[in-house]
Amino acid sequence: MSSSRLDLLRWQFDLTWALFEYHLERLEPDDVLWEPAALTWTLHPNGSGTWTPDWAETEPDPVPVPTIAWVTWHIGWWWSTAAAHVTGATPPEREAVTWPGDAPSVTAWLRGLRDDWHTTLDGLTDAGLDAPAPEPWSTTATLVAWVNAELMKNAAEIGQLRLLRHARPNAPGPTA
Repeated sequence: MSSSRLDLLRWQFDLTWALFEYHLERLEPDDVLWEPAALTWTLHPNGSGTWTPDWAETEPDPVPVPTIAWVTWHIGWWWSTAAAHVTGATPPEREAVTWPGDAPSVTAWLRGLRDDWHTTLDGLTDAGLDAPAPEPWSTTATLVAWVNAELMKNAAEIGQLRLLRHARPNAPGPTA
């Protein structure tokens, strides 16, 4: 049996996703907007039925602690952008990526992004991994590897936030 770089990247992605699923399956409605600190980045209803993320063009110091809502919106933005780069589509503007607004919808949205990513990977070949990619990536392979690393980081952040909220049963719920 031969193994390819693409097979390895798919295996790594599927492993990362399986670890993420542990937390997605357990997300409760109050988890997503729970603010773990006084200084947080979250999402806010904007009156038109959508949500607006906290954002700064330059990372603030100190860095705000993101809510699960913010991290999941961020996943949607970077993953949509990465998929567009791989497929040759125009990446979405940050403001065009909308957050679904509640735990069940967020979970379904992220699983849909996973399915879309599988389709994107199905369109690649080992040779296609050598194609140039925009900065900061040099090749499609480095972009695909970055998706795996970024997803693992975000899954760990969401998991830690969820665990902290449940370890503090009297912690206040969302402020929005």
